[in-house]
Amino acid sequence: MTKIRSSIVFFVIICTSLLYGQKKTLNVKSISSKISIDGKISEDAWNSAEIATDFVMYQPDNGKLISENKKTEVRVVYDNDAIYIAATLYDENPAKIKKEITNRDVFGVSDYFAIFINGFNDGQQDFRFYVTSAGVQLDCIATEDNKDFSWDAIWDSKVVITDKGWVVEMKIPYAAIRFPNSNKQTWGINFLRNIQRDVQVYSWNRIDTKIGAELTQNGLLEGIENIKTPTRLFFIPYASVYYQKDKFQSDKTFKGGVDIKYGISDAFTLDAILVPDFGQTKFDNAILNLEPFEQQLNENRPFFTEGTELFSKGNLFYSRRIGGYPSSEPELKENEKITDYPSTVDLLNAIKISGRTKKGLGIGFLNALTEKTYATIKDTVAMATRKEVIEPLANYNIVVLDQRFNQNSSVTFINTNTIRNGSFRDANVAGLLFDLNTKKNSYSLNGDFKYSSVNTIDDYDGYKTALNFEKTSGKIRYEVSGKYISENYDVNDLGLIYYTNYHNAYGNASYRILNPTSVFNTFKVVQEASLEIQNTTGKVQDDYLKVTIGASSLKNTYYEFSLLYTPKPTFDFYEPRVYGRYVYVPKRVSSYFGFELNRNHAFTVDATVSFAKFDEDDRDTYGIYINPKYRFNNQFSLEYALDYTDKRNDRGRIDNDDSGIVFAERNREILQNTLTGKFAITNRMSLNLDVRYYWSYADNHEFFTLQDDGYLTPNPSYNLNKNRNFNSWNLDLSYSWWLAPGSEMIVLYRNYALEETNQIEKDLSNNLKNVFNSNLINIISLSLRYYIDYNVVKNKF
Repeated sequence: MTKIRSSIVFFVIICTSLLYGQKKTLNVKSISSKISIDGKISEDAWNSAEIATDFVMYQPDNGKLISENKKTEVRVVYDNDAIYIAATLYDENPAKIKKEITNRDVFGVSDYFAIFINGFNDGQQDFRFYVTSAGVQLDCIATEDNKDFSWDAIWDSKVVITDKGWVVEMKIPYAAIRFPNSNKQTWGINFLRNIQRDVQVYSWNRIDTKIGAELTQNGLLEGIENIKTPTRLFFIPYASVYYQKDKFQSDKTFKGGVDIKYGISDAFTLDAILVPDFGQTKFDNAILNLEPFEQQLNENRPFFTEGTELFSKGNLFYSRRIGGYPSSEPELKENEKITDYPSTVDLLNAIKISGRTKKGLGIGFLNALTEKTYATIKDTVAMATRKEVIEPLANYNIVVLDQRFNQNSSVTFINTNTIRNGSFRDANVAGLLFDLNTKKNSYSLNGDFKYSSVNTIDDYDGYKTALNFEKTSGKIRYEVSGKYISENYDVNDLGLIYYTNYHNAYGNASYRILNPTSVFNTFKVVQEASLEIQNTTGKVQDDYLKVTIGASSLKNTYYEFSLLYTPKPTFDFYEPRVYGRYVYVPKRVSSYFGFELNRNHAFTVDATVSFAKFDEDDRDTYGIYINPKYRFNNQFSLEYALDYTDKRNDRGRIDNDDSGIVFAERNREILQNTLTGKFAITNRMSLNLDVRYYWSYADNHEFFTLQDDGYLTPNPSYNLNKNRNFNSWNLDLSYSWWLAPGSEMIVLYRNYALEETNQIEKDLSNNLKNVFNSNLINIISLSLRYYIDYNVVKNKF
């Protein structure tokens, strides 16, 4: 009897290993009858479709088979227009299904079903489509390093809650995905199911968490043959009207234009934006920036966020350069002052072409043109005004060639180019990148070489190179890397870089549990070490040891703790803002602890406390972040965030005088309050509120002169007021209606104001009063975008 039991156990283990070790295959059939996307799965075509079932847990207990009462069945069929998916998601208690209604691309507290599609089956990029149990659509382009939810495709879905669980039907047009031009298609595919109340995620083809590469673990979709896809040509015309009023004037503006999407082939798409309008994009978070570097801003313009995976290779593309701050300052004569200096440059038009060939070569091209921009200058004696060009007509373009191979490796060439009309500076950057992975995705070797060239009065060039080796699978993982950046490496015409002229060595090692224990659902500890040396002087500009521990409890509360120690003094080569100068920074220790409660609760909160202690008298920093959220019901929720930082005896450059570069010891406080509200009328219509109030000051109380050796000596004679007090207010209240697939109407009320002075005001109520008494700008706008499919129009006429 013992031998029989042993044989059965051995047989089950072998079968399970074979099941998990092989990719599952789903065969699909073509259909000629119409599928109605109504969530009912009533058409005869579904009866003959092969069923994908036997889902396996992805998180938290990786590899565990789904229970019978959570059984999931998926069917797929296709025609010349699209693929169709029908999923039946059984649940023993449908009343407990989580189904918060959110805005598009927001998961919320909801169950969801997803399909991952890789038309090239190369293990490197998925098109992912999600539908929540509330009927909300989400979609993204996924790579191993990034999930780009700013990408929005046009597809259809419908959800129905039943007495046995819930059902979802989806129609994904071929225009929404990319695949090779072949008579027979083999796609990478996977299905995902999230059961929110249990915080469990299941996949059809097992995603083994011992392997770091997730995208290589799709199953296979076979059977799509001889499809004749329709012309992929889409027009998105828009019209917008704005009314703006402030203390001094009011203005009405009307804008109209069109975006065009054209499928050059099944794999390549052209996107063009003509007469752009970004008036309703999210506001920028203005701050009191006392750092030696510009503030990095988020990209909120859809054209520059959607489908830009190829262009983000190598981190050479910072899209806010296009239509951003002018690149030069006007030269002023005696008695002249600037009366108007535009903060942005108008974008005239932009196009991008991207796709991938059958042999895995990705090709991307982006081109944008910006308008000539002037500053207005006034002679305060003669009272005459003149204009001077601060940004000429400029062209920005990017070319990317990305060759994938072995389903998990790639070699990439990228070139960015900025050409400004006339005698303004031009720039070019070229990069070669590689990412090589072993067949089992256990180890990775990646690196790059980049070369920059700037053409200005004094031409200069530079380079950057890096090499990185990682163990990417198993409970124990590690990474070692080295990097060298030359002094004149400059990508800031179309990219963004702060630090140059240094070399760096970095390493980390981590341990993680891959399945729940009696204490944790997940657990990870990471140890890091880094040393950064400035090339010219050989001085250390960064040096740290760091440990981070992250864990989630069995009740799905997440905790994280980190401790960073800089054991020796370092030198900052940027804060003096003078070439060749540097300032001493004492050794220091910093830490934070944070937690996030299970998001399934109606009331939840996440919070972080932090501190940094310098080896200098009374110099330290404390911070607290707290973010409570209350979900009143599936439609209405409010979220508040408080972010407060207190810097005692901080030090930074403020001026130059006869003694040299002047530094100040100062106290700083930074307070940011944000309030976010959502009321979902339906899963296609909602009211949204975004409010942000930011206040910060810098109160200087002791002054120093920077010495040549980087140390500071007292400067008791300095008496200029270089204090700063800064207030920023933004409010957005919007009504959004997705009136048809890809078509949206938005009514937006916005008001905002900035107030900046050198008189410190530490009373919060007075600061609020001051910012509201400043020039508060009010804007109300209406925008309508409508999606037109050429094939629909052609068939109608």
